[in-house]
Amino acid sequence: MKVLLSILISSFIINSLLFIPYINLLYKIKFQRRRQKTKDVFGLMTPIFDKFNRKKAGVPVGGGLLIVFTTLILFGIAFALLYYFWYPLTSNYSSMKDEIKILLFTFLSFAVIGLYDDIRKTFFLNKDLFFGLRLKHKLLLETILSFIIAFWLYLNLNVQIINFPIIGVIDLGFFYIPFAAFVILSFANAFNITDGLDGLSSGILMIALLAFWYISASILDTPLSIFIPLWIGGIVAFLYFNVYPARIILGDVGALSFGATFAVIGLLLGKTFSLVIIGGIFVLEALFSLLQLGWKRFFKKKLFKVAPFHLYLQYKGWEEPKIVTRLWLAALMMAVFGLWLSQFT
Repeated sequence: MKVLLSILISSFIINSLLFIPYINLLYKIKFQRRRQKTKDVFGLMTPIFDKFNRKKAGVPVGGGLLIVFTTLILFGIAFALLYYFWYPLTSNYSSMKDEIKILLFTFLSFAVIGLYDDIRKTFFLNKDLFFGLRLKHKLLLETILSFIIAFWLYLNLNVQIINFPIIGVIDLGFFYIPFAAFVILSFANAFNITDGLDGLSSGILMIALLAFWYISASILDTPLSIFIPLWIGGIVAFLYFNVYPARIILGDVGALSFGATFAVIGLLLGKTFSLVIIGGIFVLEALFSLLQLGWKRFFKKKLFKVAPFHLYLQYKGWEEPKIVTRLWLAALMMAVFGLWLSQFT
């Protein structure tokens, strides 16, 4: 455990040293948030967001890019050093190489889609960039990636079961592929929806990853036990600059990558049910928005005044720091509850 804690601390220090010059660079190239003029991925975000969050316009975008870059580089270095010094490397799967491939591919591929979208929204807001990424194109690419990853989980790692507390193991067989793809796609967009207030999504993710880190360390899965603390170190460093009032925000490059990778870690750990509990705030935000969207389509009126959930709380008069802090506390208790449930699966 001393080695894993050292990895987390090293990641935090390195990311902390990089974020200040990185923020200055984003200001220099004007990679900053624009005013909300378009709808979000579910077609729900309206200009009302700016009514409560005008001050966020001009804040540098792309904090997630630095975390993705440093985490990938540090993972390669850490894994090589541990291998060189004969640290016991173990995995829950027969092919550690395939486990690492799936994990890193998810982290990087969804980041590429998010970065493309960030660049388009920042510099080409009303123009086509290359083939002109639209919401339907974005969802299509996310879906393709989700199915590729789900197929690898099923074929390369032979993952096809899900564990439910009390009920036991359910073997989905080939149907695990659409199930896993749905989970990955859902969490990628649920995280993106949640990423609306300073410190909200990253703080919840940090808490959830601590729970997953405990599980991965307890089952001696080296790739996840190394990757998660490296990722947490970057998130903690980012949160220092992202808490209210934020000096930098994740952007889609971080939101899509983080949400999808969080789901894949849950699937790799075999804790799908716990994933839904530990990531319960993300699930709540997504369900709130889906209910709003469905109600508008079928009944031609809104179910809630505004969506997603955190914006609804702002509409009801809650101050941003209060919303973030209370949802962090809720996420903490959900993580504890999810850990408790994981002992029964």
